[in-house]
Amino acid sequence: MNNNAAVNFNDMAQVRRVDLNALRESLAVAGRVRFIQQYESGRGDYTQEKYQRKELSLSEIDELLRKKQK
Repeated sequence: MNNNAAVNFNDMAQVRRVDLNALRESLAVAGRVRFIQQYESGRGDYTQEKYQRKELSLSEIDELLRKKQK
């Protein structure tokens, strides 16, 4: 199905709807999920954030896990 003539490419919500409909017609649920996961960008800046996190010692990790179990 060719919807290019009817799609307003300046309306990203419409483009996304057409794209998802095309995926729905061609792939099963698991295939659609895998396809979409390839293009989701996530949030934040992992490279910068990983250096801002405090490194935990094994005893600190153990303490956190024990607290979660309570």
